Amino acid sequence: MNPEERIIVPLDVNSTEAAIALVEQLPQVSFWKVGLELFTSVGPSILQILKDQGKQIFLDLKLHDIPNTMAGACRSVASYQVDLLTIHATAGRHALQASKEAITTANSSTKLLAITVLTSINSRELAFDLKIPLELPEYALQMAILAKESGIDGAVCSPHEVSQLRQICGDDFLLVCPGVRPTWAESGDQKRVMTPKQAIQAGANYLVIGRPITAAENPLQAWSKICDELATV
Repeated sequence: MNPEERIIVPLDVNSTEAAIALVEQLPQVSFWKVGLELFTSVGPSILQILKDQGKQIFLDLKLHDIPNTMAGACRSVASYQVDLLTIHATAGRHALQASKEAITTANSSTKLLAITVLTSINSRELAFDLKIPLELPEYALQMAILAKESGIDGAVCSPHEVSQLRQICGDDFLLVCPGVRPTWAESGDQKRVMTPKQAIQAGANYLVIGRPITAAENPLQAWSKICDELATV
């Protein structure tokens, strides 16, 4: 896979016009993430706009509900034919299995990714706020194993967990990493970060890189710089 194909750029805006402007500003980007902010603002129309331009789509909705509701939501998303869709592993085994069954029954090519632990959460918050007794890497691993056992195609995880997840879950399990920051970019609200090159070397399939590119003075130049760094992996 070429370095350019590994980078997913988020459309973290709240209007169709702003999304189109960003896509036009970065014509070389082939994979875009549509998250809650944009999707709840403009609806699925943005997905068709991206598909009409031949772009791949990571629909990051992080579905989390009872099994029947998640299955229904996945059936609805299946009609959009996006490439990736996120669901929370903490919804539980039955919800994960129901989601996968819904996608399969719909004959959709959409791959499901389980959220393990949000990269904005650190070890202290996991222990003291969420009352999870496991160490963060162990908890992320258990969520990924649950997802794999439930038939989910991959997981979203911090790059710090990639190496272990790759060893345990195998080469056919997709690993998508937010919390990726070049050495020349600020980490922002991401607390468990790694450079793009380090994340790919650890075993990530795709990297979600937003503000270092979209908030840069020259977004295209920033994107190209990251691609050049990955070309040496």
